[in-house]
Amino acid sequence: MTMSVPEKISGSGGKEEESEDESEILEESPCGRWQKRREQVSQGNVPGIESAYLAMDTEEGVEVVWNEVEFSDKKVFKSFEERIREMFENLTQVEHPNIVKFHKYWLDMRENRARVIFITEYMSSGSLKQFLKKTKKNHKTMNVKAWKRWCTQILSALSYLHSCDPPIIHGNLTCDTIFIQHNGLIKIGSVWHRLFVNVFAEAIHGNVHQHRDEVRNQHFFAPEYSLAEDDYAIDIFSFGICALEMAVLEIQANGDTAVSKEAIDYAGQLLEDSLMREFIQSCVRTEAKTRPTAHDLLFHRVLFEVHSLKLLAAHCFINNQYLLPENCVEEKTKSYDPNGIMAEINHRERPGVHLKYSHVSPLELDKFLEDVKNGIYPLMNFASQRPHHIPRALSMSQEQMETVKTPTPEPQETETRKVVQIQCNLEANEEGTRSHLSLFLKMDDRLHRQLSCDVLPSDTPKDLASELVHHAFISEYLRDAFSTVLCQWL
Repeated sequence: MTMSVPEKISGSGGKEEESEDESEILEESPCGRWQKRREQVSQGNVPGIESAYLAMDTEEGVEVVWNEVEFSDKKVFKSFEERIREMFENLTQVEHPNIVKFHKYWLDMRENRARVIFITEYMSSGSLKQFLKKTKKNHKTMNVKAWKRWCTQILSALSYLHSCDPPIIHGNLTCDTIFIQHNGLIKIGSVWHRLFVNVFAEAIHGNVHQHRDEVRNQHFFAPEYSLAEDDYAIDIFSFGICALEMAVLEIQANGDTAVSKEAIDYAGQLLEDSLMREFIQSCVRTEAKTRPTAHDLLFHRVLFEVHSLKLLAAHCFINNQYLLPENCVEEKTKSYDPNGIMAEINHRERPGVHLKYSHVSPLELDKFLEDVKNGIYPLMNFASQRPHHIPRALSMSQEQMETVKTPTPEPQETETRKVVQIQCNLEANEEGTRSHLSLFLKMDDRLHRQLSCDVLPSDTPKDLASELVHHAFISEYLRDAFSTVLCQWL
């Protein structure tokens, strides 16, 4: 399944100006946050997706993609409903900087039709395939450093998916389903591909076919694809072909026919770097069990490097940013004497090297931290493998069902954003029987959240942190950190 989102379908001669008809709001999500517009986006041959539209996220003020999957029979849909909820709920838990964000889903059941609607991140910069074509057209070659950075980001995403519990197999990794942003950030889309073609293919309305049926993309799929025993190794094979195409810009095919094995072998021989050639060949081995894992590939000699202290420090800073005051980098750099020495390297037989604070550009430091935060420089090469638990679908009682703007409600909200800053204030009342707690939370999307409540002497930091998670004010992974912060105040 291809998610060729960037191409907007325009009506009148490809004009850039958006018409009033295209911006018209056709439908809203039950919660009112997502507004479907008339303007469609090209999804390519996506199994089961009847249509995809641009939509507006009214909370964050950004464009997203509104995807619709229509089921041919309402009774068949009912038989799949529990599994649909479970699998889509799992997809909403997927959180990785190098994976296209799956925001939300809900079910829409009316008199004569049944739909699944889901909202995904809109990748406006274009696919990797488009970028490679432009690069080749301009008679440029691929920069090896960029190739390594892209491979690391893709493998970081695959390693995350394969280490989920249960594992998530992508099953449709091609240069069309990998997207590149202007800052060099790579994201893989179409993570939900196997959900449609393997589980709901017979129940979905319309012509459902696998993206593998497209002749031009057959070479991305492993020999064992679609067999009962296929596993993560099919993603490794697809990644190997993507890595080869990224290195040579295009694998030549004879007209509209499929790319042959001979063409792939010939493209591999064009690689001057023997380590790159060995790296790619290990991914496209015929025997699935002989292919390395995504985690193992991050240790391959062509990619592996000892991370700099600067990168390690940046990750540490980003991971603990919620404990630090706002604009702390700017404030710290202002307080230092530009001529002050922050580090020195001594040599026995020659003068040492002094590194001054003036040698560090605050703007460059801010940009580097932003790139690290966005996922351009993942810290994976020495990380231990540990499963990322994907929780089961949340059950909803009949009392929770809403019928506001479409008949079927959305699942219960959970918070996934990070908190980058915390301010806490505690005031005791005159009797000393209770205190009033005020919290100011700054989220990573720059939205603020202000909370307040009365705290009894019997309330513990752990209980308060659990309550914040329960009401979706903070994400689950911040529970322990919040408990620690609240300990300092209670």
